[in-house]
Amino acid sequence: QFHPGGKLGAQLRRARDLMHAGTGVPMVPQSASLAEAIVEMTGKRFGITAVVDAEGRLVGVVTDGDIRRAFEHGFVDRPVAEVMSRRPRTIGPDLLALEALGLMNDLRITSLFVLEDGRPAGILHMHDLLRAGVA
Repeated sequence: QFHPGGKLGAQLRRARDLMHAGTGVPMVPQSASLAEAIVEMTGKRFGITAVVDAEGRLVGVVTDGDIRRAFEHGFVDRPVAEVMSRRPRTIGPDLLALEALGLMNDLRITSLFVLEDGRPAGILHMHDLLRAGVA
């Protein structure tokens, strides 16, 4: 931890090395209800869930903020597709961890979905990067 190469090594890691994958990725189908999205977000604890089409391609995300706005407008029983953000920021699996952290800081977000062929392969959270010693 005190060796200078340790911090450099952490910064040179890739998104794929630090992302949560498999069943750890919060994800709901485009046909899901807002309630289903809330359950998925709560269970996975990222404050965000991917919304995917029938082929598993990312079509949007639902964030805590999207849910608050939906409740504010009385959209509690709406399909997730009506409240999702349709242009989420994403990264590829080979992006350097340091670049991912910079992107999160610039965009003032805490999570990024990692896509492979347009499908969520993982999710990277700012805390993962900080724990790995990237900053």
